[in-house]
Amino acid sequence: MTVIVLIAAPEGLRGHLTRWMVEVSAGIFVGTPSCRVRERLWELLAERIRDGQAIMTEPADNEQGWTVRTAGHDRWYPVDYDGLVLSARLRRS
Repeated sequence: MTVIVLIAAPEGLRGHLTRWMVEVSAGIFVGTPSCRVRERLWELLAERIRDGQAIMTEPADNEQGWTVRTAGHDRWYPVDYDGLVLSARLRRS
């Protein structure tokens, strides 16, 4: 299963994602697209997200069974910690 979260996304991105996935809540999409479709969707999101944020969790062959990608204005970003994917936030001085 793939989950995509869009925050402050430009117009049109949410509509485009509904072609392939179900929007279960505002900006949260769930589905099981093929690897090829998932890669193409991510390319499109990363290219068009601008000042918003896109987060995608997808199946992976690791202990957690999933991995995460982020694009845009990242508030949180994934960090590999001994094989586990954790979320980190930049420190502001």
